[in-house]
Amino acid sequence: MIQVTRKDSKESFENLLRRFNRKVQQSGVLAIAKQAQHFEKPISKVERRKKAIVRRERKAIKANKLKLGIR
Repeated sequence: MIQVTRKDSKESFENLLRRFNRKVQQSGVLAIAKQAQHFEKPISKVERRKKAIVRRERKAIKANKLKLGIR
């Protein structure tokens, strides 16, 4: 649990919120929560690599089409 308290009574709410957001980002809590939002079945290394290769190929094709002005 992340807790942030005011440094003094004159500290503005904006500064307090900014410090809180920075602590949340640095702790990685938000990233973990976003990952857990959608469950993904565990897949083997081979499958993961195959999917990565397909993604790279599709990205290259899309980049080539963009260079040629084709949609």
